[in-house]
Amino acid sequence: MGESIISFAVQENPPQRLDKALSRDVPESASLSRTRIAKLLEAGSVTIDGAVQHDPKAKVAEGAVVEITVEEARESHIEPEDIPLDVIFEDDDLIVVNKPTGMVVHPAPGTPSGTLVNALLHHFAGKLSGVGGSKRPGIVHRIDKETSGLLVVAKSDKAHHGLAAQFAAHTAERAYLAVTQGVPEASDPRLRGIRGVSFETGSVLKITTQLARHKHDRQRQAVLFENGRHAVTRARLLERFGDPACLALVECRLETGRTHQIRVHMAHVGHGLLGDPTYGGRRKLPAKALSDLGLEAAKSFRRQALHAALLGFEHPVSGEMLRFEAQLPEDMEQLLQNLRS
Repeated sequence: MGESIISFAVQENPPQRLDKALSRDVPESASLSRTRIAKLLEAGSVTIDGAVQHDPKAKVAEGAVVEITVEEARESHIEPEDIPLDVIFEDDDLIVVNKPTGMVVHPAPGTPSGTLVNALLHHFAGKLSGVGGSKRPGIVHRIDKETSGLLVVAKSDKAHHGLAAQFAAHTAERAYLAVTQGVPEASDPRLRGIRGVSFETGSVLKITTQLARHKHDRQRQAVLFENGRHAVTRARLLERFGDPACLALVECRLETGRTHQIRVHMAHVGHGLLGDPTYGGRRKLPAKALSDLGLEAAKSFRRQALHAALLGFEHPVSGEMLRFEAQLPEDMEQLLQNLRS
């Protein structure tokens, strides 16, 4: 396997930690993140003034000469699979895909194949420059197996770092369409009494909590108000279904992107997603509120009615602002048509 050596000098006023100083001063063309640099330090691939350095917390002086030996990106251990992809956009740095429902994003012990990553490895066919030292797609955000919609994936280290920074800073724009049980009306006094709930201009429901793994079920997330991860969702009512209204089409926008965030937050305010087996509950629909067609469509919908419809971000290499939209998948579109009947 080939390797390259990256040489540079530490600039003035270096940070107190070596890994921070190196990630600040390493040439941008090297596309080495602080995490990657830490791994290279651990592997003994970094020298400071000719001496191997392992400690990421070590101090380094201005003007010190750094050499980092980087091996050529390895082939991924994940097998490529010829699975059709709905590609919305692609260039040398990234790809935006419209993920179908039922597809897992990344291989795991329970789903070693048939995932989006397996499909991407086949689609890229040698075009990856390497992410984290391995020729694999750079996953910077995920959506659940049964949720459909837009995902951006990096094809290079530089794109991966840039996209990851935007998602960490919550500057990427993400909007989802969901069908909720009940109608989250701004006029509902019950909502205003729920902890973590407030309303913004335009009757936008804002849910601010912390989220963490459920104490008794590791596959679920739970709402907390301390010792969890900060989570903010905004929901806007788009359409009501039924007379009286018993279901709603809602646009949910993510400020943060925690696991199951929309599903947990909407359940927290008493409006779990239709078809969600984990958080949605089994709210009984009024038999006469909907047509027979609409009632049957709602009862038979077998996944969470959630679709990642909009994704916007700054291109991590060109700096261009990009914004993509994906139409509802056939099952959700048919659901809405039946509910309107």
